[in-house]
Amino acid sequence: MARAATATINLDAIRHNYQLAKSVAPDQRALAIIKANAYGHGAVNVANALIDIADGFGVACIEEAVELREAGISLPILLLEGFFSADELDYISQHDLWCAVHSPSQIDIIAKAELPRPISIWLKMDSGMHRLGLQPAEFKTAFEKLNTLPQVKEVVLMSHFSSADEPELSVTAEQIKVFDAIAADLNAPVSLANSAGTMAHTEARRDWQRPGIMLYGASPFAQSQTIADQLKPAMTLSSEVIAVRDLEPGDPVGYSSTWVCDKPTRVGTVAMGYADGYPRHAKNGTPVYVNGQPSRIIGRVSMDMLTVDLTEIPDAGIGSYVELWGENVLASEVADCCDTIPYTLFTGITRRVHKKYS
Repeated sequence: MARAATATINLDAIRHNYQLAKSVAPDQRALAIIKANAYGHGAVNVANALIDIADGFGVACIEEAVELREAGISLPILLLEGFFSADELDYISQHDLWCAVHSPSQIDIIAKAELPRPISIWLKMDSGMHRLGLQPAEFKTAFEKLNTLPQVKEVVLMSHFSSADEPELSVTAEQIKVFDAIAADLNAPVSLANSAGTMAHTEARRDWQRPGIMLYGASPFAQSQTIADQLKPAMTLSSEVIAVRDLEPGDPVGYSSTWVCDKPTRVGTVAMGYADGYPRHAKNGTPVYVNGQPSRIIGRVSMDMLTVDLTEIPDAGIGSYVELWGENVLASEVADCCDTIPYTLFTGITRRVHKKYS
């Protein structure tokens, strides 16, 4: 391995985080959400790491499910966006995938399908997210129709929260109220809670939880939260210093001179840039750790490199280890400095970053 840019994935941390999600509702089940290549952590590796403790997995689309089935993953897999065309239903049926349904037209397609065996449906209500889902007024009729179809084995009821990561707001309680007003008298299991719902909203913990971002050790909350504080970061993004130079006051660093030295400054160049997935819009002062000591980014992140302040780390030099995020620098801290969220950091890691599993 020539270039040091590496994402090290701690699979034990992911197991810990999944078990933490289960612990808040031990009598209920939880789908480990591993869409988008397990949020950039590697879907097959993560699935195999959870295979003996997970109740099932959630992915966005059939391509992601196919990858898992071809890798030998036999646990239940839910397609969170459902199917996009009728020709997917045969594979869904043959490989025992679970399928979200969010529109009457999908129900009509299922009713006309000739399937090898019945499929499990997760019927989605739009309780206020206004993205996917049946309207509350049509939900009960849809549920009743699905239960008459020979193509359908069972139905789970679901919805999705828009603001569960803001527990101080009443939005989540209002969504639950909308959902329960229609679904409370329907005889079927229920799934409402995403990561934030699982951690912060006890009334959202129903038959199935859907932990996602929390599996990877990042909190969805802006503030400290009891359960979130027990998460273990699963990804460490790291590289090395590849050059060092001493600059004088007034010397600029990087493109567009966004950083100008105000004192004698020792600058380290690191093999990590936006082509690796590190955000170009990271601000001056974004934290990093060099040789286990806190430092900061100075100058604009470029395609292949970024620069850090080594002035207070005299033992740092060429080859020094640089943690961009991980246990010392939380991904949420970096995300705040980039006006984004940990989800985009994790899923943005590109293929030229080496992945290691521990």
